[in-house]
Amino acid sequence: MGATGDIDAPMASVSVALEHAAKALATHPALARRQAEEILKAVPGHPMALVLLGGALRRLGDPLAARGVLEPLARAQPKAAGVHYELGVTLATLGEPAGALAALRRAVALKPDMPDAWRALGDQLILAGDAAGADQAYARHIQASVNDPRLMEAALALGEDRLAVAERLLRDHLGRHPTDVAAIRMLAEAGTRLGRYGDAEALLARCLELAPSFIGARHNYAIVLYRQQKPAAVAQIEYLLAHDPHDPGYRNLMAAALAMIGDYARSIEVYEGVLAEYPVQPKVWLSYGHSLKTAGRRDDAVGAYQRAIEQAPAMGEAYWSLANLKTVPFTADGVAAMETQLARPELEAEDRFHLHYALGKALEDAGDYAASFDHYAKGAALRRRLLDYDPEQTTAQMARTKALFTAPFFAARAGWGSPAPDPIFILGLPRSGSTLIEQILASHSTVEGTMELPEIAAIARSLGHGVRKAGAARYPEDVADLGADELAAMGERFIARTRIHRKLGRPLFIDKMPNNFHHIGLIQLILPGAKIIDARRHPMGACFSAFKQHFARGHGFSYDLTDVGLYYRDYVALMAHFDTALPGRIHRVIYEDMVEDTEGEVRRLLDYCGLPFEEACLRFYENDRAVRTASSEQVRRPIFREGLDQWRRYEPWLEPLKEALGPLVETWREA
Repeated sequence: MGATGDIDAPMASVSVALEHAAKALATHPALARRQAEEILKAVPGHPMALVLLGGALRRLGDPLAARGVLEPLARAQPKAAGVHYELGVTLATLGEPAGALAALRRAVALKPDMPDAWRALGDQLILAGDAAGADQAYARHIQASVNDPRLMEAALALGEDRLAVAERLLRDHLGRHPTDVAAIRMLAEAGTRLGRYGDAEALLARCLELAPSFIGARHNYAIVLYRQQKPAAVAQIEYLLAHDPHDPGYRNLMAAALAMIGDYARSIEVYEGVLAEYPVQPKVWLSYGHSLKTAGRRDDAVGAYQRAIEQAPAMGEAYWSLANLKTVPFTADGVAAMETQLARPELEAEDRFHLHYALGKALEDAGDYAASFDHYAKGAALRRRLLDYDPEQTTAQMARTKALFTAPFFAARAGWGSPAPDPIFILGLPRSGSTLIEQILASHSTVEGTMELPEIAAIARSLGHGVRKAGAARYPEDVADLGADELAAMGERFIARTRIHRKLGRPLFIDKMPNNFHHIGLIQLILPGAKIIDARRHPMGACFSAFKQHFARGHGFSYDLTDVGLYYRDYVALMAHFDTALPGRIHRVIYEDMVEDTEGEVRRLLDYCGLPFEEACLRFYENDRAVRTASSEQVRRPIFREGLDQWRRYEPWLEPLKEALGPLVETWREA
């Protein structure tokens, strides 16, 4: 008996020491390291002590030493999930994404109920640009975190992407237990995956009202706000970073959110911090390049895009980002590299269509217009297949808009809405000179340029954008039911929500969202003092320029020559309707006229806005403000004529566009 006790005593003390070291690891890593080293003196090679030592070394800022401990241990313990998890996080810290992903995937395969490993895997997938994979990993994190047996079935359904089943089970559960924050968060995750961001936002806000320290829910909340382009995301990410300032997923999200609100200096700073610690992250280099480009640091942006290509040679978006600068020609080696990637049958569709667009631009610059058009057309066809765009629905929506917003309708509501004169809306089709007009106006001492703001579209969605199922709200028809106070409140809400984008304190600011032409009636009702400028261009030039431009989001009409021609026709008809319903309300700037008589058109533009002429508006290219559109580099140069008739080089292939436009090819000015 005594002998047995003598043998068990050291083992018991090691067990106690391991328990103490494990508890100290998160908050006192130096203590955990000392205890792990003491255990290893007594029991050399003890696997758990080695895991704790590796974890402590990483937390103390020595990931190289941690890897030296953990890599041989992972080879010796191939089925130890905890070892692979700690190695994965260490490799991530060292900026080795491939090794980190492999180790973390090994960890969750060995132990699927390991929430920390799923969370770390999600963070790495976000950095790698795999948003869908990250969503799945975060869903499994939620599933593994659930200890309530009543939620296990819903958690399993969520993890297996059976979202309708998960949603039904969770709603049933919440009917009986309405304050169960774990279930609320899970239901919000299902909503997020289904694209119902407004519902998910409301659920997560309720979840955090009940449990403010629920970090997982706050992370979901920040993501949902960011995906809706809501500036409130920044405050939520700041809370997360206060909890864990080194988390790469939080930091990457913060950099993106800061770019969203136009704070490019801070966005660049955060990206640089992430890349200093995690240098092998091609998607982060790409995002960093976007912020640099918008801030006007073109050469640095080129360098960032090239780093992304070095690390991920098949990343089509990085090539397209270089092409989209429109001032940096590709070398023969660059063209050959893109062609090599396109020849790979396993290339992802997204990389493939980006490469087609980039090659289209490269061959256009080289004067090979037939080959250039072939690549533009192939890229557009691939992109079109991934979208759910219906031109008939667009035509019907605009017809409903014209039916509602008539001259008598506006007359009956004269004087309603917010009197704020601050906004200047520049709208129309993309690639029609709107960025040029914005840059000219933003060079005036009283006007601030912002970006393409999402607020008007968000207000429209809140009223029931599009036709929903019977009994649900409809936009624009429901606008007719709004009273004077409601419309004024909407206008004031627009002013309040856009204030975060106004950095200079100037009295007027620009919203350059092209698609706001759909919402002119709403703008008139909620902000009757705002200015509205229609940027218009020759239909062949505007439509073909949109066709050969890949847009990060929206503009689903632009990926087919017939679709874009029909869209232009609908746009012109809608603008003609508003010219009749609101005579003189909208100022039209014809791009070709601005090129031919810049000073005359600038003076007309300033007169419409009620602004005195300033010479700086003619030297708009000297303005170093951030520009966030495809024309960002072009408006940093004086106006040039070369772009006016570029479409004529492609005329042999544009017959479907001409047919869709019909008489507008000749009568577009009069229309």
